[in-house]
Amino acid sequence: MTSATRPVPLSRVDFPVFIPLTTRWADNDVYGHMNNVVYYGLFDTAVNQFLIANGVLDIHHASTIGLVVHSACNYFSSVAFPDSLSVGVSVEHVGRSSVSYRLAIFRDGEDMCSALGTFVHVYVDRESRRPVPHSPVFLALMQSISVKTEAPSSPLIS
Repeated sequence: MTSATRPVPLSRVDFPVFIPLTTRWADNDVYGHMNNVVYYGLFDTAVNQFLIANGVLDIHHASTIGLVVHSACNYFSSVAFPDSLSVGVSVEHVGRSSVSYRLAIFRDGEDMCSALGTFVHVYVDRESRRPVPHSPVFLALMQSISVKTEAPSSPLIS
């Protein structure tokens, strides 16, 4: 995801799943491109749409819900209305009750992402808001879109 000094864009081959989304007129800001906060909304929509479509999230009735505890985004090129987009979705890490998603915004017809982000969800009991372990079905789905990420190199100790 990053070079030694700065982030680099990823390509479509780095993502196993794509969620098609469209920009809206209201997404553009005064500078003529999609405002930075809209990217986070697209990331959130893509993750939740993927989970709902695969039967592991019921936003109205499930006893377990995912809360975003960390998010980040690096921007490489502008996106604006009326661009058609897809969001690449993958999983970088699954913890006992958390998932780190790697997400990217791609304009249709482009191989390199315009933005690259991270969302970390902690899955909690809807009522108590206490973390809960993932179900086997959820874990299997997360495993199906897991990607290997490069670990930072560490100095050798002699």
